[in-house]
Amino acid sequence: MTEKYKILGTFIKDMSSETKDSETYIFVKENISKYQLEINITSKAIKNKLIEVNTILKFEDKKESKHKSYFEMTYATIVQIDEDIKDKKELEKIILCDVQIEIYPEIEKTLLNLLHNSGFPRIKFEKKVDFENLYKKKFN
Repeated sequence: MTEKYKILGTFIKDMSSETKDSETYIFVKENISKYQLEINITSKAIKNKLIEVNTILKFEDKKESKHKSYFEMTYATIVQIDEDIKDKKELEKIILCDVQIEIYPEIEKTLLNLLHNSGFPRIKFEKKVDFENLYKKKFN
């Protein structure tokens, strides 16, 4: 392995779109600009320097409302870590930053497809996620 890690595979672990009725759909269609994207990243060791990284994306309105839709996706990435990687900080950066930068364009496209297929075809994510900057903010 020439890199510090290698992505062996990716898959959608879970995907959900919930809009309970027509009234909710109409309300959400008019108010979806208030929805926010939240990203959570978890990981667990599988075996022999293999790690499952789960990137969880939620797109929802944070305000309490009777009418709201809910969209969530868990995207799993199987990562093989180079034998030479021993430092916990270096491993954290690989999982939280490097892998995310590599997989995020596909994850974003998949979530947008879910939103479009759920009846919200005009949704776009204008702000790009800067995983380098987020990582630096969290650990520096």
